[in-house]
Amino acid sequence: MSAVPKSRKLTESEYLALENAAAFKSEFFNGEMFAMAGALPPHNKIKSQFEGELYMRLKGGPCGTTSSDQRVKVDPTGLYTYPDIVIVCGEPELDPLDQSTIVNPRILIEVLSESTEHYDRTIKFDHYKQIDSLREYLLVSQDEPRVERYVRGDDGRWTHDAFVGLEATFSLESVPAKDIPLADLYRGIAFPERRR
Repeated sequence: MSAVPKSRKLTESEYLALENAAAFKSEFFNGEMFAMAGALPPHNKIKSQFEGELYMRLKGGPCGTTSSDQRVKVDPTGLYTYPDIVIVCGEPELDPLDQSTIVNPRILIEVLSESTEHYDRTIKFDHYKQIDSLREYLLVSQDEPRVERYVRGDDGRWTHDAFVGLEATFSLESVPAKDIPLADLYRGIAFPERRR
């Protein structure tokens, strides 16, 4: 009986060359590329409205946002990924292998989908926790008005808060973005009926 040959793992440089020429985005970890699925209209609308709220609050200051086209590398683990929204303060630090990849995000934001929620909450967050510059991680539901905020304290521990309902507001702790209404993030979004 013959053994099935294992496919060769890619180097980071090979991934970056392939990715920079590709028509679609892929994450990269441990020598393997993982194609990213396209997002549904509610996901994109929530992300766009959130970016608008952040732009209005951060413009003219030292921090700014980039969208899901911005690649981020988790240096300690080697994960290359595309968060939905990235906030960087001061000069972006770039991956020496690729000048379009940021390695120093202050805040990362993911809009959850059914196919990515478990990954975003667990494995991906475990990677993100390894980024020294990261101070906040936000998970934004598209099935209900709900924003979860994780904040890293001075002792390195992460605290969790949830803001629920269209009447709720929340603030970011590490940048000057205060009193963001959930009603503005979710304007025009029709929520699915809850299962009983």
